[in-house]
Amino acid sequence: MDAAPINEPAPPVFPTKPMSKPRRWQIARRTLGGILLAIFAVWLVLFVSKGRFLKHPFERVVGSLTNRQVSVSGDFQLFFDPIKIKFYAEGIRIANPAWATKPTLFAADRVDTRISPWSLIFGKRRLYWLALTNGALDLEWNAAHTTNSWTFSDKKGGKPVDFPLIDRATVTGTTVHYLDSRLKLLTDLKIDDIQSADAKIGHAVGLTGKGIVRSTPFTLSAQLLSPDATVTRGQNKFTLSAYAAHNRIDVAGTLPTIADIENVPLQVRATGRNLAELLRIIGVAIPQTRTYQLHAQLVQSGADYRLTRMAGTFGNSDLSGKFTVSDIQPRIHVAAELSTHTLDIVDVAPFIGYNPDIVATRGAKAAAAATGAAPERILPDAAIPVDQLGNFDANVHWNVGVVRSKNVPLSHISLTLALRDRELQISPLNFAMSRGNVAADVMIDAQQRPARNFYDIRLAPTPMGRLLAGFGVAESGTTGTIHGRIQLIGIGDSLHQALSTSSGRIAFIMPAGTLTTKNVVLSELNLGGFVQKLFENKLKAPISVNCGLLGFTVRNGEAAADPILIDTMKNIVTGTGEFNFGSEAVDLAFLSKSKRLSLFSAQSPIGLQGHFANPKINLLSPQLAARAGTAIGLALVATPPAAILAFVDIGNAKAAACGPVLSGASASAQRNVQGKTLNNVGNGKPSTTVDRKKKFLGLF
Repeated sequence: MDAAPINEPAPPVFPTKPMSKPRRWQIARRTLGGILLAIFAVWLVLFVSKGRFLKHPFERVVGSLTNRQVSVSGDFQLFFDPIKIKFYAEGIRIANPAWATKPTLFAADRVDTRISPWSLIFGKRRLYWLALTNGALDLEWNAAHTTNSWTFSDKKGGKPVDFPLIDRATVTGTTVHYLDSRLKLLTDLKIDDIQSADAKIGHAVGLTGKGIVRSTPFTLSAQLLSPDATVTRGQNKFTLSAYAAHNRIDVAGTLPTIADIENVPLQVRATGRNLAELLRIIGVAIPQTRTYQLHAQLVQSGADYRLTRMAGTFGNSDLSGKFTVSDIQPRIHVAAELSTHTLDIVDVAPFIGYNPDIVATRGAKAAAAATGAAPERILPDAAIPVDQLGNFDANVHWNVGVVRSKNVPLSHISLTLALRDRELQISPLNFAMSRGNVAADVMIDAQQRPARNFYDIRLAPTPMGRLLAGFGVAESGTTGTIHGRIQLIGIGDSLHQALSTSSGRIAFIMPAGTLTTKNVVLSELNLGGFVQKLFENKLKAPISVNCGLLGFTVRNGEAAADPILIDTMKNIVTGTGEFNFGSEAVDLAFLSKSKRLSLFSAQSPIGLQGHFANPKINLLSPQLAARAGTAIGLALVATPPAAILAFVDIGNAKAAACGPVLSGASASAQRNVQGKTLNNVGNGKPSTTVDRKKKFLGLF
C-alpha cells in the first residue's frame, strides 16, 4: 500500500533589513578612494618614471591617428606635473605622405611644453608654455594640387593649420620648406626667434628665405605684423618683399588665416629694369621695356591670378588696366585690357626688335647693330622668342592715345592681339598717322621654323595736306589725297629676316588733286619754273595732279618700281630702280618730262641712293653733268645765250591714262592717253637705266 505523504516544514523566512545610509556612503567612499588611489598610483608612476615607458605607445597611437609614421629618437617624457601635462621629446619626427618629395613633415631637436588637460576635452587646445628648438616643417602640395602634406586625412583638399593658444613660448631655429605644384614654387624660409608672454608675441615676426619660381631663383623677406591674431587663427596682416631677375615685388595684405589666400585682395607693387624680365618668370614673353614701376590689386581665385586697378609707367610711357594669368593646361593663358595715354616713341622700339635703352642713348642704327645687324642697316636682327611663345596663350587689347615723337605723328592706336599655340595674330591694328587712318593685320606663324610672317597694311584715303602737315611740312595746303596698301609674306624669326625674304606688292595711289608748287618743283628739279615762282612769290600756288601711283613689286626682299608714275597738268614724273630689304640699299631714279616748252629744265634723272639709314638725293646725275658740259661748250663756241639750249625741255610728254594708275596696276598695264605703252615707269625688275629720246638739236 502506498505510504501517506509527509509534509515537511518550510524553511524559516527572515525579514530583510534595509541597508543603512552610512554604509552606502562607505562603499562609495571606498570606490572613489580606489579610483583616486589608482589615479594617484598612475600619476605617481608617471611622475616617478616621467612617463618614459610611454614612448612607443605614443608613437603607435599618434601614428595611427595621423596615418603617418611617428618616432622619437631621444628622451621622451609624458606625465602630469603636477596637474599640467608635461610633454617633452627629443628628436621627434612625423613622416610625410609617400607622394611628398621630402620624407619628414615635422622634425625638431627638442619640444618641451605644458598642456592644459581640460583643453584636450573642452574648447580650444591650450599650451601654457612651449619651447621649440630647431623645428623644421615641410609643407607640400601634391602634383594634382588636390591635397597637401599637412592634411591628416584622405579627403580632397587641404585644411588650414590650427594653431593652439600658447601663453608663453620660446621658439628658436625654425625653418619652413614649402612646395606648391600649381605655382611651380619652391622656397626655404627661416623664421626669426620668437619670445612670447601672456599669450601675446607683441611684435612683428620676420622671416627670410630663398627659392625658385618657374626656374627663376629669388630671395624674400617678410613680416607677420599681427602674430598674436595669427596664433589665435584671427586675421593675419603681413608684408613681403621678393627679389627676382632684377625685379622687386612688394606684397601687403590681410589674410583670414595664415594658410588661406584664396579670393583675398592683396596690394602688389613691382619695380625693375625691364618688365619683360618679370613676366619671363612665369613663362610669358613680351618685348623689352625700359625701367618700370607698376602697382595693382592681386586676387587669386582658383587657377586665376587677377591684377586689377593696375597703373604705373614703363620708360617714359604710362600704363593702366587689368591683367589676368590663368594657370591652366596645356599652357597658361594671359588676358589683358590695357590703356596708355602717352606712349613714348622710344618705348615703341622693342616691338620691332630694338633695345629701347640703346635707341634712347645712341639711336636706331646703334640699336640695330646691337642685334647683329651689319653697318648701314637699321632693321633689327633680334629674333622673336619662339620657344617662349609656346609656353602661353594670350588675348590682349591695348589702346594708346598718342605717341610722343618729333618725326612720326601717330595717335589713336587700337591693338588686338591673339596668341594660340605659337601662332600670333595682331588683328586689327588701327592707328592714325598724321590724321590719316591706317589699318593693319599681322600674323606670325611660329609653328613652322623659321616663322612665316604675313603683313597687310592699309592706308585709308587721306588728304595729303593733313598728312604733310602732320610731318611738319610748311607747304601743307595740298588738296590731293593718297591711299595705299602693303601686302608681304616672308620667312624669318626677325623683322629683318622676314622682310629680306618677303614677296608681295606695295602701292600708293594719288587720285586727282593739287600739290603745292614748291613740293612739285623741288621733286622735278625744274629750275626755270622754281626760279620763276620764287621771284613771283607764288610758292604756294597749286599744281594740279591728275593721278599718281608709287608701286613696287617685291620678290625675295627686292622691291622694284612697278610703276612709279605721277601725271600732272604740266609734267609726267616717272621712276625706275629698287630698294632691298636685305642689304637695305636704295637705288631709285626719277625723271620729269614736261608737257610744254620749259627753259632751265634740268630734265635728267634724280637719284635717290644710299641705305635706309642714310639715304642721299643725287641731284647732279651723269646726264645732268653732261648737259652742264654741253652748255659750257656752247657758251664758248657760240654765244652765252646758246648755253640755254642745253637746258631746254621741248615739252613732248604725253599724259598718262589714269584708269590703270588709279587701279594700282603694274607697269605693263600702264598707257598714255593715246593708248601707247609708257616707258621709264619701272617694270617690277631692278633697273636704274632711263631710256630717253634724243632732244632738241639732236644734242640729247
